Amino acid sequence: MELPGDFIRYMEGFMGESLWKELREGLMEEPPASIRMNPFKAQDMTVNEGAPVPWCQGGWYLPTRPVFTSDPLFHAGAYYVQEASSMFLDTVLREYVKEPVTMLDLCAAPGGKSTVARAALPTGSLLVSNEPIRKRAQILVENLQKFGHPDIIVTNNYPRDYAASALSFDVILADVPCSGEGMFRKDAEAIGEWSWHHVEQCWRLQREIVTEAWECLRPGGLLIYSTCTFNALEDEENVRFIQEELGAEVLPVTVDPLWNITGSLVKDFAGPIYRFLPGHSKGEGLFMALLRKKGTDRAGTMKKTKEEGKRQKGLPEESARGWLMHGDRYDFLQHEGKLMAIPKMWKDLYSRVMKSLQVMHAGITIGEIKGKDLVPSQSLALSVERHPEAFPTVELTVEEAISYLRREPLPGMSDQPRGYVVVTCMGLALGFLKNLGTRTNNLYPQEWRIKSSYIDTPCLNIHRTI
Repeated sequence: MELPGDFIRYMEGFMGESLWKELREGLMEEPPASIRMNPFKAQDMTVNEGAPVPWCQGGWYLPTRPVFTSDPLFHAGAYYVQEASSMFLDTVLREYVKEPVTMLDLCAAPGGKSTVARAALPTGSLLVSNEPIRKRAQILVENLQKFGHPDIIVTNNYPRDYAASALSFDVILADVPCSGEGMFRKDAEAIGEWSWHHVEQCWRLQREIVTEAWECLRPGGLLIYSTCTFNALEDEENVRFIQEELGAEVLPVTVDPLWNITGSLVKDFAGPIYRFLPGHSKGEGLFMALLRKKGTDRAGTMKKTKEEGKRQKGLPEESARGWLMHGDRYDFLQHEGKLMAIPKMWKDLYSRVMKSLQVMHAGITIGEIKGKDLVPSQSLALSVERHPEAFPTVELTVEEAISYLRREPLPGMSDQPRGYVVVTCMGLALGFLKNLGTRTNNLYPQEWRIKSSYIDTPCLNIHRTI
């Protein structure tokens, strides 16, 4: 790896000889592989031959990096592949968020930190996960549907749209676009794109994003500022800007010294910040700071909708209600030819989001309305709220599951119930097919299908307790 000369000279002066030596050696090493188990789907699963990530519940280091595409559990949402440093968000949220909140993940794709947040937030919280770039937002929708939690809204907007929306949140995560220094050993393009000009562009953009996000943060609310870069302009100096220009209070987070997290490297800035350095801490480069907006007018808990609203006529609502374990907790709405199940407790906020922002996913997409028929959706198949007896299930072998995930035709199931069937592998749902007896129609989403021609048969070594 050939690092830019300007980067080397800056970091050596910024960090000091000893710490820079550790970082430089770390950047030459193979990054550790790590995953985070989905607590809503993999409660009874443990990783064999792995070591826990100490700052995240359910996080695991792996001894080697398997081909995750070959593992049906990955596609079922049993776990999320994420570098370990980013999981530090779990520690931050669990220390400071003790009651239901509304949270915004402002720059969320591909969804790693959103799934960390949704696992760490108290029951009854709502997560709004946003991504400005349309293609990346589609990946975000896929990953959050695989995660399976219903209390999520996904939007495709810029921070300025949120600033103009009059929406407010208890917690905002601003994992801002950055110069990507912390990703050098994983992404050769990040090295090629690095320059001081790029750093300065990022530094200015980050301040714009945070200033716009600040408009949406309730008094007393929490802002989590995060980058995957090392330099002070994008890190400490931006925290100083938020503190001095926006009036924020920088909050400490309880950490174990054994985690080898580095504090501020700027001599005249002593605020509590948290920097992960390859070679010093076990993960990729990450910077995170927690700040609180002044004031005491924070709602603390979400305001529940008092009235359920008028039910739309002609919806196949009653049958769909039985497809969910807690169907009476949802209102059913039609949107662009699809039937949506929206939790009643945040339907009012959903309506306000719909009026001012571009919603790509919310709650549970039950199915597509085709005449008098309701074709069940992938979102329903993967939801933790789907009633286990709503549809017949067919358990597939790993090889059959890979064929299904490729959208290849499966053999006829003449001995299985006709109609819509949930296919599972190792007990977890992968999606729907329609069994016609002599043949089956594979309903796995075309855009999600496995395209790789290489499949490595061994799967991740996961133990299931009975």
